[in-house]
This record gives sequence, C-alpha cells and structure tokens, in this order.
Amino acid sequence: MSATPHRPETLLVTLTGQDRPGVTATLFGAMVGSGVEVLDIEQIILRQRLILGVLLTTPGGPGDPAATDDLVATLERVAAELGMSIEVQRGTGDNFTRGEGRSHVTLIGQPLAASAMAAVAGRIAEIGGNIDRIERMARYPVTAIDLHVSGADPDDLRARLAPTAAENGVDLAVQPASLLRRGMRLIVMDVDSTLIQGEVIEMLAAHAGVEPQVAEITERAMRGELDFEASLRERVRMLAGLPASVLDEVYDQIVVTPGARTMVRTLRRLGYRFAIVSGGFSQITDRLAADLGIHFARANELEIVDGVITGAIVGEVVDRAGKARALREFAEAVGVSQAATVAIGDGANDLDMLNAAGLGIAYNARPVVQAAADTAVNVPYLDTIVYLLGISREEVEAADAEAGIVTPAPPI
Repeated sequence: MSATPHRPETLLVTLTGQDRPGVTATLFGAMVGSGVEVLDIEQIILRQRLILGVLLTTPGGPGDPAATDDLVATLERVAAELGMSIEVQRGTGDNFTRGEGRSHVTLIGQPLAASAMAAVAGRIAEIGGNIDRIERMARYPVTAIDLHVSGADPDDLRARLAPTAAENGVDLAVQPASLLRRGMRLIVMDVDSTLIQGEVIEMLAAHAGVEPQVAEITERAMRGELDFEASLRERVRMLAGLPASVLDEVYDQIVVTPGARTMVRTLRRLGYRFAIVSGGFSQITDRLAADLGIHFARANELEIVDGVITGAIVGEVVDRAGKARALREFAEAVGVSQAATVAIGDGANDLDMLNAAGLGIAYNARPVVQAAADTAVNVPYLDTIVYLLGISREEVEAADAEAGIVTPAPPI
C-alpha cells in the first residue's frame, strides 16, 4: 500500500490596506530567516487599495508551534507599522484542486451593471463552475472583465451563459484556457459594416440613383432571406453605366470602424496576420488592405470596360462558401491551424466563415448571425476584440506610448 502524500501545514496570510511602494518587500522581508516556503501568491489593487494573499509553509515544521506563533506575531507587527490589516489562517495543503475544464469568460458592457455580473456569476455556480480569478481588461470606453473559470466544460458554459448575457444586455465570450490564446493567430474580417461603417455597394448605388432599392436587397441578403450570389448580381446590374472614377469618390468617403486601426496595429506587434474577405469589390478592398496593413484580401471584381462599370462581375463570386474557403486558404498560407483563426462578420454570408474559425465573432450582427456565432460583440469599437484575446487596454496604451502614439485621456 502506498503512503498517503504528506500535506504540509500552511499559513494563509491576507494583507489589505492603502497601497504604496515597498509593501510587498516589507512583508516578505519580515519572513527572512524563518525558513518558510512560498506556495502561492495573488495580489490585486483597486483604487489604490491593496489586497495581497500569500500561502506559506509553517516555520519549523509541525512540531514547532512556537516558531509559527513568533512568525504570526512578527507579521502582525509589520502590518500595524504599515497601517494595514492582516489575517492569518492556519491549515494544511498547498492549494485547492481546480475542477476539470478551464475557460476564460470575458464580459463586456457599456456599462457593465452589477445585475449582469450577478446573473453570470450565479449561472456559473449553478453548473458547477468556480471563478478562480477575475481581471479587468478595460474600463473605458467599455468595461471588460475576464473571469478565469474551472470545473465546467467550455462548450456547456458558452451555451448556458449566452442567454444570460443577452438577457442582461452584455456581450460574453467563452474560450478554453490554452496556449492557443497566447499564440500567433490569423484574424479574418468581413469589410462592409464590420471593418468599415456602411455598405460600399449602397454608396455606389447612391451615385446611380438607386440606393433605396439596393439597400433593401442588401438587408434581406444579410438577414439570410435571399441567395447571396443572385442578390449581388442583381444589385451590381443596377450600377451599370457608372464611371469607374466613382470608385475613387466612394473610397474617399469610407469611414473605418472606430478601433479598427488600433486592433490591427496592436495585434500586428504580436505577430498576428490579418485578412479581409468581402462580398464587396476588390477595387475598394485592395486599397483598404494596403492602407490598414492587412496581409491578405479577397473580394469580387467589378467589370470595368473603357472606364465604365458594366454591371457585371469578373470571375467567381465570393459568397458564403467562398468566404469560408478563403479563411482556410489563408490559414494554410500563414501556417496556422483553423483552430488558431478568428473570424469577424455581421451578415448571413459570413456564417460559414464564422463556423470554420476557431473563434467566430458576430460583430453588431443580424440576429441570425448572433445566434450561430461563438460570441457576439455589440459595442461600436472593433478593438474590443483584443480583450477577448487576453490583451488589456492598459497594455495597448503602453505599447502605443512607446511608439509615440498619444491616447486620449480616459474619463474620470
């Protein structure tokens, strides 16, 4: 019979109070010479208030309670000198065992109400999950919180939490905790109403005097009510006769979604690759890719003859299946697995691409897309995506500051 593993006697020391430089050094300095080992440590700071937890072995071993008493008295004296509160709990074991299944649950709100936090935390507990750690990823212009959850299957967690998030008006993403979250990934984005605001084909239609008709067909196609290829060809026919110079005018009118440049700039620093896959037109998307520093682009090509848009498309249409195919081809070109891809889109023609990706994000999307995607983001800032990848706003701003990019001061 094998012997039962020895469970060391431990002290859990919790120090709270006003933070200032040197607190951690002073506390550990008081332990020098006591012979204790540090088993675990956590520290957080909220509004300059420190909460520091340290798990230690007892000094002198189980047969020397006097040594433990002396250390506790020393720590209490140090805390008093620092003007802080201290609590010491005695026990055995180095740490609790986390349950199977580990996930990152990211909550995004504008604002993030206490009722939403209560609802999500309650649902996690109901299905047997435990929140091991909570980190703030951003406090403006949205509030983003990352919950480290154990004891629940990530797929089950996602299915159970999604309705709760929707009912409480917050966005929520569940991702398995793995090295993949820290690795280089490929980000594949839709263009119209995702990377940019509005629809290019409607902007072109405005020059042809048929914007209302085109906009109606576009909306129905994005909701999944019409075959995408047939609807695209119908809309493009309405553009016949427009001078090709209109494309330059439309490009100059494009408004890039807030946060898009920040997202691309930040993730490129980490070695990420980017692609745009659009049911729009390469005459626009190729220029957009070059402007934003995007590595790959695929879209439909408008036929232009003698400087005039003919109303036809050259070659195969980039439809719903074509977008998913492009994602797989770009992933192979970059050398990453499909599991290491992130797809972002808003329309029904993005659904296959979102399902093919390791993480599919419905961005301000139609209901049919939000229902099918891994997660939905409904705030008007595309750089919110970086919080889902474990990158905080503070880290983004620090990197920008090093590059000489000034970030507007946050609200008080």
